[in-house]
Amino acid sequence: MEKNFEILDKVIGRVPDFPKPGVLFYDITGILRHPDAFKYSIDKMVEIYKDKKIDAVAGIESRGFIFAAPFAERLGIPLILIRKKGKLPAKTYSCKYALEYGTAEIEVHVADVQKGQNILLVDDLIATGGTLNAAINLINQGGATVTDVFGIVGLPFLNYRKTLGPSVNVTTLIDYDSE
Repeated sequence: MEKNFEILDKVIGRVPDFPKPGVLFYDITGILRHPDAFKYSIDKMVEIYKDKKIDAVAGIESRGFIFAAPFAERLGIPLILIRKKGKLPAKTYSCKYALEYGTAEIEVHVADVQKGQNILLVDDLIATGGTLNAAINLINQGGATVTDVFGIVGLPFLNYRKTLGPSVNVTTLIDYDSE
């Protein structure tokens, strides 16, 4: 692990038994308390994607917004918000998806997704890939394409690549291989 990745690892919290017994929660809020770690995260995003054809960045509620917004500003591209059902005021595309216990639904404004756009999808942590898969569905409903998925933390042991499929390019800054 290079030195800068160690900066992230030091500030990412580990909360056992949250949100339920047996789950180890990786808490990225430590990155936000340490400006050098936050700056490193945004700088790495810019470095990774600055030369790719990305027309907009979509952040997933809520922590995905934190990383997508400064990235969008730095690259001078639109920011698209993907939110929980009922939070967006205008006409939306929506997608239901399965959770461990029940279902959830996310939405995006129809006006925010333009046909033919190449979109970077951002979340703070990539676990099973269920929310990201639903977000990709939303973007596809508008005729745009998710070219890449980005997360600060990846949990590959939860098999997100299986959920997202081999054609989705996934990049994370730090991976944890087991709980």
